Amino acid sequence: MKDKKDLPQEERELFKSRRGFILSCIGSAVGMGNIWLFPTRISAYGGATFLIPYLIFVLLIASTGIIEEMSLGRATHKGPIGAFGEATNEKFGSARAGRIMGLLPTISALAMAIGYSVVVGWIFAYTFGSLTGSYIGIMGAEAYQQQFADISSNNTIFQIIAMVVVIGIMIFGIGKGVEKAHEIMMPLFFIMFIGLAIYVLFLPGAGAGYEYIFLLNPAGLADPTVWVYALGQAFFSLSVAGNGTLIYGSYLHENEDIPNSAKMVAIFDTIAAMLASVIIIPAMASAGQRLSSGGPGLLFIYLPNLFSQMPGGPVFMIIFFIAVMFGGLTSLINLFEVPVATLQEIFHAKRRTACIIIGVIGLAIGLAIQQIVSPWMDVCSIYLCPLGAFLAALCFYWFFSKKRAQYEMNQGRKKPLSNAFYYLGKYVYCGVTIIVLFLGIAFGGIG
Repeated sequence: MKDKKDLPQEERELFKSRRGFILSCIGSAVGMGNIWLFPTRISAYGGATFLIPYLIFVLLIASTGIIEEMSLGRATHKGPIGAFGEATNEKFGSARAGRIMGLLPTISALAMAIGYSVVVGWIFAYTFGSLTGSYIGIMGAEAYQQQFADISSNNTIFQIIAMVVVIGIMIFGIGKGVEKAHEIMMPLFFIMFIGLAIYVLFLPGAGAGYEYIFLLNPAGLADPTVWVYALGQAFFSLSVAGNGTLIYGSYLHENEDIPNSAKMVAIFDTIAAMLASVIIIPAMASAGQRLSSGGPGLLFIYLPNLFSQMPGGPVFMIIFFIAVMFGGLTSLINLFEVPVATLQEIFHAKRRTACIIIGVIGLAIGLAIQQIVSPWMDVCSIYLCPLGAFLAALCFYWFFSKKRAQYEMNQGRKKPLSNAFYYLGKYVYCGVTIIVLFLGIAFGGIG
């Protein structure tokens, strides 16, 4: 049943190609979690010992959570508010409760986007600095730490530039803007990272880094901490939060094979994470250093300091930050698309108007939170994202009938999925979202 408050389905723009859709979804998943957190987790929890449980959880989430969010979006051709409303309407005969539920992942996407825009502003500043060579002459981690403190406290110009670039792309729409941007940036991201990985391969002493990454310690698999952090890393890396993946699914044609698309997203997201690891960890080993810090410190302090000491450092730094900039932009576009689409659906705003409104709100708040962006992002990732993922799973696996859920998952496929996928999603994946939320509340985050 269609709600009169939502845009009719035929007025909703769709992705023009399967390739564009998959690249856009890969872009939404590939981000800072792959670049500044995954290598740290690999380093801290025993290389391949961490990789094994991580891949198990990626397989679980890709075959349940990603499929579910893409399917829920395509089934309704709406954002979280409309999609959740349709689910509760089917189950309880009223869309009101679902619409209220859908506010959380919508607000979560906007809040994440605002915080992320600050980080992308930093990346723009470092990209510019690497191109001009102004950051290479700095010597010592303490000097780079002071530089990052200066940039993170006042980066207005580059934050504005980042926001203008993102909103400028989004104004052109899904096909001509979002899809086209991902078709350019994602291949370049992987080409640059592969090039950097080849370069690091020939650095003296890099072999110790590879040995650490791929050396398996079976005894480490008995450590529950390894499994807990592998779960958190897989969950946040794949961007299941009831918003971004769902919104891209809402722009999807009915003939698209969603399980296959989910598989491609999981594969390339994992490749991106592994590329970051085989670049960063061997490079650190080559310099005689151990990777001990993740988050902004790794990206904006320790790696630039490393670049300044290694052969070809200035070129390495330029390529690295341009690639990271592409990864940041694609994730930011996805997050902002949720509130933009919501303004279009609920208030019938023109896309250009919706993009400008969200851009102005995002920039104003982003500039105001520059000093508190870390706790801001913690609240979003630890509490809001798992809760949004749980609500989306609840709507799809519990509020939709089994018949409809399976129909939506299998639409566009030549061979239907086994019933096991439905039950895996309904019981195991829903349980996983609750576990991630509980662990986040109890221990302050596992991502």
